[in-house]
Amino acid sequence: MVEAGPVGVAVVGCGTISDEYLRNLTSFGDLRVVFCADLDVERAEKQAAAYGVPRAGTTDQALACPDAELVVNLTIPAAHFAVSMAAVAAGKHVWTEKPLALDVASGQRLMAEADRMGVRVGCAPDTVLGAGLQTARRLIAEGAIGVPQAALALLQNPGPESWHPDPEFLFQDGAGPLFDMGPYYLSTLAAVLGPACSVAAVGRRAHETRTIGSGPRAGTVFGVDVFTHISALLEYTRGPAATLVLSFDSPLRRYGFVEITGTEATIALPDPNRFDGDIRIRATGAGDWTVVPAVGATDGRGLGVLDMARAVRGGGPLRASGEIGLHVLETMEAIARSISSQAFEPVRSDFTQPEPLEPSWDAAARTI
Repeated sequence: MVEAGPVGVAVVGCGTISDEYLRNLTSFGDLRVVFCADLDVERAEKQAAAYGVPRAGTTDQALACPDAELVVNLTIPAAHFAVSMAAVAAGKHVWTEKPLALDVASGQRLMAEADRMGVRVGCAPDTVLGAGLQTARRLIAEGAIGVPQAALALLQNPGPESWHPDPEFLFQDGAGPLFDMGPYYLSTLAAVLGPACSVAAVGRRAHETRTIGSGPRAGTVFGVDVFTHISALLEYTRGPAATLVLSFDSPLRRYGFVEITGTEATIALPDPNRFDGDIRIRATGAGDWTVVPAVGATDGRGLGVLDMARAVRGGGPLRASGEIGLHVLETMEAIARSISSQAFEPVRSDFTQPEPLEPSWDAAARTI
């Protein structure tokens, strides 16, 4: 096992999101990307060539690569568990895109096997490490809003099929607004409020089919397997409550709405799908908002991998950990279960809430 120097990384899954990951991973001095893998080997070879990665091929070849200590799993949600489990079995640390798995039982199996193998699992979204949320966390920790009491989080749009050239997977099990976009909002709420303990929800589906609106397959009609509008109430172990709306059925586009109300003020957070953005605070009795600029990491997707590599070398805790990913997964599963049961459903998993990052955390992240 390598114990010093940059952590060797294999990227598995070279689709659209791999561009932002590879652009950042190949620029972080703590990392060395050594392999690109994909079911479409030609696509893996193309990405490797574009980002100066020395080797490309299949997933099995990536897992057999001795220089790859950490696997970045960017496959589709349905493949997350299988790829991550294979990587853990090969003795590799794993960073996976969200969700951790399609169900809690699989997520628990993955975490237990990683513990047995002595490797670490991290889970997206790593937007929680960005300047926006981390600045807000520092302000809340300093008492800027008093004691947090409640939260309101909203995502509303007509759905991704109008712009995404291959949107079918976003309307299948493991996706939809709950499992595709929910992790951004639920991870943000978890970072601020800690673990959830119970949820209640309703779900709706405005259309049984959708039509691809762009790209070479424009006009193709496909079926919808999931609820496309979710309204949920969440109770948190420490006392606060939250209201969450996630919708692909809304003509009104509203992104990134997260407000935390405390005993002394309300804080408006930046979009949970972004790494930057100003924070606004409105104190009781104030006539307007006070804007606070965000300070910290704004590099983009891959910050979680960087944090993981530093933890692998230094032995510290993960800030976007598999434990948090598992808790968010259980919260989403409880929301889905509540839609069917029409009752409050428990969330039993727990996690240790990481300390806020220092503003200068990523100062030495890039090579010169």
